[in-house]
Amino acid sequence: MPELFDFLSSNSEKNTGRIKELVSLITRYQASYYNGEGEISDREFDALWDELKRLDPENTVLKKVGADSGNFVKMHHVMPMGSQEKAANPEEFLAWAEKHVYDEYLVEYKLDGASLELQYEHGRLIHAVTRGDGTVGDDITVNAIRMKGVILKLVNSDGSTIDYTGGIRGEVIMTHSVHDLKYPDKANCRNAANGLMKRKDGEGSENLNLIVYDAFATEGEQPFADEESKIEWLKESGFSTVRLEICRSPQEVIDYRASVMEERKNLEFDIDGLVIKERRINHEDASRARPDRQIAFKFSLEEAVSTVRDVEWSINGGTYTPVAIFDEVDLNGTKVRRASLANPDTMRALGVHIGSKVVVVKRGEIIPKIERTLPDSSHDLKPVNMPLKCECCGTPLRDEGSRLFCPNKECGKRVLHQLMKWVQVVDIRDLGESLVKSLYESGTVRSISDLYSLSVESLAPHFLNEESLAADKKSLGAEKVYSSIQNHRRMPLSVFVAGFDIEGIGETTVEKLVSAGFDSLEKLLSMSEEQAAKVSGFAEKMASIAVEGLSENASEMRSLADSIIIIEAASTRILAGKSFCFTGELVSMKRADAEKLVKENGGFCKSSVTKDLSYLVTNDVSSGSSKNAKAAKFGIPVIDEKEFLALLENK
Repeated sequence: MPELFDFLSSNSEKNTGRIKELVSLITRYQASYYNGEGEISDREFDALWDELKRLDPENTVLKKVGADSGNFVKMHHVMPMGSQEKAANPEEFLAWAEKHVYDEYLVEYKLDGASLELQYEHGRLIHAVTRGDGTVGDDITVNAIRMKGVILKLVNSDGSTIDYTGGIRGEVIMTHSVHDLKYPDKANCRNAANGLMKRKDGEGSENLNLIVYDAFATEGEQPFADEESKIEWLKESGFSTVRLEICRSPQEVIDYRASVMEERKNLEFDIDGLVIKERRINHEDASRARPDRQIAFKFSLEEAVSTVRDVEWSINGGTYTPVAIFDEVDLNGTKVRRASLANPDTMRALGVHIGSKVVVVKRGEIIPKIERTLPDSSHDLKPVNMPLKCECCGTPLRDEGSRLFCPNKECGKRVLHQLMKWVQVVDIRDLGESLVKSLYESGTVRSISDLYSLSVESLAPHFLNEESLAADKKSLGAEKVYSSIQNHRRMPLSVFVAGFDIEGIGETTVEKLVSAGFDSLEKLLSMSEEQAAKVSGFAEKMASIAVEGLSENASEMRSLADSIIIIEAASTRILAGKSFCFTGELVSMKRADAEKLVKENGGFCKSSVTKDLSYLVTNDVSSGSSKNAKAAKFGIPVIDEKEFLALLENK
């Protein structure tokens, strides 16, 4: 197996190659965007930008804006037109806000169009300049004067000319109605606007609008005192201006963003986020290539706002889980209308009611969830109806906050679920779900111990009809299942305990208890809540559930241990405490077999890449997959199948 420095060197080489690739892609896509022929979406571009920023935060391409074509005369800007810092989610925005504490946060729509600077001399328009490279752009005045919202002469209410010399910055946009009617062949409004505004013949410029949001006088005093009065001055001068909202705290900004996420589908033009500023005008900061005192708080395709219409209760064994049903939303290309609320405590903490406005997120995860509810003064909210009795056995449900469950150990749903869990955890593959149900419903199997009392003869009726049984025909299916069960009489302690379906107590959790010294079945069964609560990763609630569950199953555990060989504690095995995530195809074995090897040698497996993962195993270590990228982000070693097997050979 390679030494650590070999791995780090290899990883560094991969990063260098990826950095070069990212620089090339970003440069290409910037050029196409600023020339009106954008090739990819903002979200895809942002993902490339963020990856380069993570791998090489000082890369010079991150300091550049872009470049226009050579179709027009070049012109220097009056106002700097750099790029903004951005936050993709509330967590990133709060991290920025911790370093930028303002009494007020002035929040504007971030228009999704093409930037344009209007240059005035004593109130008369002399140039209209595109963004270009942030310093120099194309002079498209001949096209701009045909756009709606571009004012050729600034005048006061009495008709006199406003003596203003300086720049006014805005965004050229195309409305949805114009796009749908005249340019449906263009991918989106932004691309269409970019292309039209730079046509040599100017055709189509009359179908564009300019909305402004910034101004800076180059002669005399500024005609406004702060960012709010700047917007008011622009309105009074006759311009269409961006919407401005004033928030008193970062949380207010987050809540406002959520409300705009819901409203923006009704807007006539595209916005892709919000711009957050302080009240005072900070021209020095705005002159930087990437201003620090303001930030673009972008919307994400992985979050949406919806309205809760109902809460259903999903029953898994004896546990009842609330599931919110809401108006359908599109999350990253997937239509979603339901999300788990985890448990009663989570539902209550979120403040979910029927009629609540909620933020639904995916954030790279497969399963959507409700992140928070929005403030609502409406009186139309209705409480969620909680189930009171078990629908299977009629026993009153117990609400412990972190779970709502049937406390009756003999409840049919609980017993059947425990049998299914045992088969899954122990990995008795030939014993399928339908067969387990059949064995349970016939009364042949009513406990885990009963599985190991099965014979070929007792299994045969579940494979053969009465005629075949009368003729004493052999059942190959029954023999196969019997053999499979007998081959699973040997397992680690973590697998044995996890198979009993104790709420929240899986193999990883048991391994933590084993590592803390509870390395035998008897030690686990005699463990107190106080002792369990001291184990790393355990809290008082989990300790209580673990001890209660172990006590409830103690009798059968001891009985079953007489016929099951529990392998030595994980602490004595080669992969003790190590976690593995497998992705892609393996060559020498199936993934399930590899995961079984990990478990038998004291390790445990995960289905996704998390910060505490020990190894990501893949035969495509240079892949740009999301799991490989996440592993690189967290500094997790990525090894191939050969290296994985080498770990086992070091026994």
